[in-house]
Amino acid sequence: MTRKKTDTWDGTVAQAHALQEALVQRVQLKDGFAKPLNTIGGVTVTAEDEGARLRAVAVLVDAESLDLIDAQVAHVKATTPYVPGFLSFRVMPALLKVVSMLPAAPDLVLFDGDGIAHPHRFGIASHFGVATGLPTIGISPRPLLGTAMELHTIRGAYVALREHGQQIGWLLRSQAKAPPIVVSPGHRVAMPSVADLCMRFTTDDRIPEPLRLAQAFTTTTPPHAKAG
Repeated sequence: MTRKKTDTWDGTVAQAHALQEALVQRVQLKDGFAKPLNTIGGVTVTAEDEGARLRAVAVLVDAESLDLIDAQVAHVKATTPYVPGFLSFRVMPALLKVVSMLPAAPDLVLFDGDGIAHPHRFGIASHFGVATGLPTIGISPRPLLGTAMELHTIRGAYVALREHGQQIGWLLRSQAKAPPIVVSPGHRVAMPSVADLCMRFTTDDRIPEPLRLAQAFTTTTPPHAKAG
């Protein structure tokens, strides 16, 4: 799971714009994941050392039982600055490294971040999916943009999130009466599949279990994790 040299970023805004415009054309919004799904990944990334390094966490869980199979943490030096709208370029090296540390590539990856529910229709989940070819979904606690109709308070309710008439994701009530989360296709997942897939992997928390597990390891070290 490595990117082509032409997909790497030199840190300039101009090149980020150019790369993003090229890469967004490669996003596939149709189902391309394994059926049945055997493993699901959860991935998150945070800054540490006052932004000098990135801490990326990846977990691999069983798609049926949601039992944890493996969890890894990678600490990667941040070599490019944060540019609003282009966060995925800054964190991509850390994400690629930590997912490569898992014993096998997940059949589907749930990301702490957006898919196409992004100002440029190219959030972290979409970028990682295009870079690796893995099916991805983006999950965020609140929308960056867009509007939606009123959402029912029952668990599992969802409604289309739209911007300028285009659907960019779903508002999903993953727990009854809890604030909805935003779920959007990243790559190789069709819009109609996203909300139901996220609910399939959601238990007692607002966040789907694979991603919840990854987030739990942002401040602790997973058992038996390799140094990365």
